[in-house]
Parts: sequence; C-alpha cells; structure tokens
Amino acid sequence: MRDIALIALFALGGAACAGILGAAVLRLVRHRSVTVSLAVVGAVTVTAMLAGTLAVAQAMFLSRHDLGVVTLVAAMAAVVSLATALVLGRWVVARSRELSLAARDFGDGGSFAAPPGQATAELAGLSRELAATSAKLAASRERERALETSRRELVAWISHDLRTPLAGLRAMSEALEDGMAADPGRYHRQIRTEVERLNSMVGDLFELSRIHAGALSLTPSRMSAYDLVGDALSGVDPLAREHGVRLVGEAVERVPVEVDGKEMTRVLANLLINAIRHTPADGTVAVAAERRGDGVVLSVTDGCGGIPADDLSRVFDTGWRGTAARTPPSGAGPVPPAGAGLGLAIVRGIVEAHAGRTEVRNVPGGCRFEVTLPVR
Repeated sequence: MRDIALIALFALGGAACAGILGAAVLRLVRHRSVTVSLAVVGAVTVTAMLAGTLAVAQAMFLSRHDLGVVTLVAAMAAVVSLATALVLGRWVVARSRELSLAARDFGDGGSFAAPPGQATAELAGLSRELAATSAKLAASRERERALETSRRELVAWISHDLRTPLAGLRAMSEALEDGMAADPGRYHRQIRTEVERLNSMVGDLFELSRIHAGALSLTPSRMSAYDLVGDALSGVDPLAREHGVRLVGEAVERVPVEVDGKEMTRVLANLLINAIRHTPADGTVAVAAERRGDGVVLSVTDGCGGIPADDLSRVFDTGWRGTAARTPPSGAGPVPPAGAGLGLAIVRGIVEAHAGRTEVRNVPGGCRFEVTLPVR
C-alpha cells in the first residue's frame, strides 16, 4: 500500500504541474479561437499523463529502454489527442462562424434562419433562441408599422377636422369685426359651438395620450351596472332627442362591477354618441348589461346597417373612421360632426386599463359593441 501511495503521489505531482502550466496558457489564449483552446486542453491532458508517468518511472528506476517505450507511447497519444482536438475545434469554429453570419443578417433587419447541418447542443439551443427572438421582433416590427400608419392617418384627419372649424371661426369673426353679420347673436352661438367642438377634440387627444403613456390613473369602486348605464343614458339623452333616436335600456341587470365610475361612464358615453351618430332618425339604440360567465358584459346596439367585414378588426384603431364615416346614413336626421376617430380608441384603452376587453360584431340592422369587465 505504501508503494501504491507513493506512486500516486508522484503521478499527482507531475500531473498537477502540467495542469497549472496549462491553466496559465489557457488564460493567455482565452480571447483566441476555440480551436486554440481545445488544442491547449488536449496538450495539457497528454502532458499531465506524460509528466505523471515519467515521475513514476524515475521513482521506480525503470531501465532506459522501458522509459523510452513509455515515452514513445505517451508521444503517440499526444499526437492523436492534438489532431482530434484540432479537428473538433475547426468544426466548432465553422459552425460558430455560420451562426454569426446568420445572426448578422438577423441584426440587419432580416429574419433569422438557422444554418443547415449538425451542431453542438449549445449552438443548437442558441439557434432556437435566436429564431424565437426573430419571430418576436418580426411581430414587433409589424405592430410598429401598423401604429405608424395609424399615426399618419390620425395626423391627416386631425388636420382636416381642425382646419374646418378654424376656417369657420375665422370667417365668422371677420364678419362680426366688419359689421357684416346680419344676426350677431347667431354668429356668437355658432362660434361657441365650434369652440366646444375643438375643446372636445383636444380633450380626446389628451385622454388618448395619457392612455398610450400608461398614465391613466384609475380609482375603482364597487357600483351597480344599472347606475352606471343610467348615468351614461342621462348624459346623451338630449343628443338622442335632438336627432330623433330612441334610447332603450330595459335589459340592464343590477349586477355589481368594480370600476372607475368617471372613466367607465365616458366609455358608455362614447359608445352611445357613436351609435346615435350612425343611427337614422326614428331608429333605436339599445343598451344592455348582464352577467355572462365570469364577467359583466355592457353592450350598445345601434341601427347603422352594419360594418363591412374587412373593417371590423380596425374599428377600435386610433384615428380610424371607415370609408363612410363622414356620410350620414340614409334617412338620418342632423348628425353631430364626425370626430377625429378617437372615441372608440379611448374606449378600448380605458377598458383594457380595467383588465377588460372590447368587441364589435354585426347584428340584423346594425352592429353591437360589447365591453366585458372581469368580476373582482
């Protein structure tokens, strides 16, 4: 046992010296290619074995012939090990270079495609992660393009909607200044109406900017959907009477909801004003509230005649108003001026801030907007 322990000690000492030297070399070449690192590892392995063998051989006083045989065997093993390490290193480097080129194309705005052929488990895992990231970035770029298109449309429509009342205000103010107004009182009332319209548009823009910035602060409280709908109906009743539209709210259940009353009243008011705007005179706008599954559904049904199927997915987009947004439906009475396409976008933003969702679908004679709120 003592001889075996002594042999082990000599072998460990020789191998340790080779390992320390190899670690120092690896530190020096840590920024070089994988091929160099693998070659160093192979050389360290063989050198450690050779150093331990020679140390033991010297301790055991082997003959010169036996020592030469052991050294030759270790040298042949070193050659094979180094050759294998170099081949493996070149293969890993080639796969890494292909992956780098694919990642460069991905970084230049293209999509990532994993290079063909076999790869190590680590490189294959990296390829999968890059492919998943590429898919996420492609979806993000698509959303960014859609948002940019929506912003351009919004700027164009806002410019149009601001130009019209501003031109009217300028003409009326000039007429009043020159004393050419036959009925100054009517001009003053019209100016006030246009100012209120502009103020409403600015308020909508401010509200939408708060929603997009995530700065919408909610103060939820428990209240009845019946009271919520009642407040919204009372606010738009004068507008409905003016345009000859009947408001129906008989299918409103007294279900509890936990919402910010002010913001949710604005949601229903925007939906009702939109419904009144697109419903012909003598038409009906119906409001309902019911418990459905694990949520409360508030709905507004109008008589607009329906929305084209291709447009249903864009109804809640910022600035979108559809191709017929400025044309009153056939037989309609006076219609309030079309807004800047912000009302329904504000609806979606407020509802999503309440962890709810908005939907729209066509029904016989019109369409139905639904707001689903979770039950706390």
